[in-house]
Amino acid sequence: MTDLTGHLLVATPGMSDPRFAGALVYLCAHSSEGAMGLIINKPTPQVRFADLLEQLEISHSAPLPDLRIHFGGPVETSRGFVLHSADHSTGEATLRVDDDFAMTASIEILTDIAQGTGPRSSMLTLGYSGWGPGQLEAEIGQNGWMTAPATSELLFGRAHEYKWAAALKSVGVDPAILSTAAGRA
Repeated sequence: MTDLTGHLLVATPGMSDPRFAGALVYLCAHSSEGAMGLIINKPTPQVRFADLLEQLEISHSAPLPDLRIHFGGPVETSRGFVLHSADHSTGEATLRVDDDFAMTASIEILTDIAQGTGPRSSMLTLGYSGWGPGQLEAEIGQNGWMTAPATSELLFGRAHEYKWAAALKSVGVDPAILSTAAGRA
């Protein structure tokens, strides 16, 4: 088994689960015990960072950073996860994925971001994507996912509507040639 921690999963048009159609998932952990990742290209426009801070009674400094909130996956959708650059840690609540990226699931990081002392780059997701032992490998084997390297530009720098195509192009695949229908010669 190849460890895909720190890589991107790119949903193919053949992805059978509609929740993952067109999804780009950053894998925070992958082992023989399963996998955990965050969808990074499905923003939730109905939830704003300022409103979330108010609900959690977290004060903020002005100006408030433009932190977009995304649907991270169908598991624990009321729980928040911050995917961020590895220049910040809140101790045990931070999972350092690799030299470039980390993931934190604590209110402390939201306070740090609100006060302007958080990570250089970040995004917040509600929920996460999870796979049991062998499940992700089976989905990859059934051509539900392709893999691509993760870069700061892909995770934090692009508008969500371009991330999927950019990830495919990063591995030399033209998104226009992908199809959900099987052809006949």
